[in-house]
Amino acid sequence: MNKKVTVSIWILSLVLTLAIAVYQRLTGPTHPVKGTETIGESVVKYRLLRSYTEFKSVPVKIEAEDPQVTAQLMYRRYKTDDPWGSMEMRRNGDMLEGEIPGQPRAGKVEYSIRLAKGDDQLILNQERALVMRFKGEVPAFVLIFHILFMFAGIWLAIRTGLETLRPNGDFAILVNWTLLTVFIGGMILGPIVQKFAFSDFWTGFPFGTDLTDNKTLLAVIFWVVAYYLKRKSKWYVLAAAILMLAVYLIPHSAMGSELDYNSGKMRNKYSYHYILEEEGRSRVS
Repeated sequence: MNKKVTVSIWILSLVLTLAIAVYQRLTGPTHPVKGTETIGESVVKYRLLRSYTEFKSVPVKIEAEDPQVTAQLMYRRYKTDDPWGSMEMRRNGDMLEGEIPGQPRAGKVEYSIRLAKGDDQLILNQERALVMRFKGEVPAFVLIFHILFMFAGIWLAIRTGLETLRPNGDFAILVNWTLLTVFIGGMILGPIVQKFAFSDFWTGFPFGTDLTDNKTLLAVIFWVVAYYLKRKSKWYVLAAAILMLAVYLIPHSAMGSELDYNSGKMRNKYSYHYILEEEGRSRVS
């Protein structure tokens, strides 16, 4: 193959991979929510978190240059009948600041911010509450290698799929590398990250509903099939690449681990004894 064509295909594959990475980042339920809203002609800017480290108080900050603008932070444990806790956000220069009490891993808190200026009132984020999920700390080197392997797998999958579209394309070795990379990133490093973050190695089928685990499992199955059938037809390989891209359009971290405060257990397994020990630290009210 012409070297320039080869380089061009690798670059195109990388561009598509980066586009998927951006999409995953922006659509995931733990990505910060950013926005700008106006109350009484005063502009308020915000970047509100939806993921934080277990048991650490979450800083909540909004930018409101007008000193007449005040804000109230309201919060409660997610999917409970707890009364709403609230606090007046403190002014620090142009910023209004508050905090949400920490929770155990996989615990969630829903929260809203009510603005006021004179007789005008407004709830940020178009009056929709946000959900904050807490997680354990994952060692940086584990997380970095997991991310690198997963996106290298997507890059190789796209590159392999494009190779099948070339007349007499040589995709056999690419299939092998794609399967190996996806397996290491998703089935070895992925469970290690999950263990650090939410106490379980695996929360997908058949134990739970975690879409991230399940879509990883599907991707591996697709490439195992492609590995064994690649010599029969290139269309099995192309199908594996397309199906993998399709499942990776599912937002990251959707339907993941979630603590049930009423039972003291976590969806996809959780230690009942652990939450009882931490009961005094697990409430936000």
